[in-house]
Amino acid sequence: MATASKRTHKHFQLDASKLKRARKLLHAKTDTETVERALDFAIEEHERNRAVMQANDEFIRSGIQIKDVYGVLEP
Repeated sequence: MATASKRTHKHFQLDASKLKRARKLLHAKTDTETVERALDFAIEEHERNRAVMQANDEFIRSGIQIKDVYGVLEP
């Protein structure tokens, strides 16, 4: 989990049942910790998706040809 270098006060109206469920799933002790963990999770997920897309693009650009050696994909 990333450490916060600067904290600010924000006021949100959140669905209490979603917050409670997220708190339980993320094993957080406070609502603030719940929101911070959820944000960290979202950021990490975005970074993973970006890395996968980059790797996929590089794979496609490499010009590699995939052969169906078992004949499963051919009609």
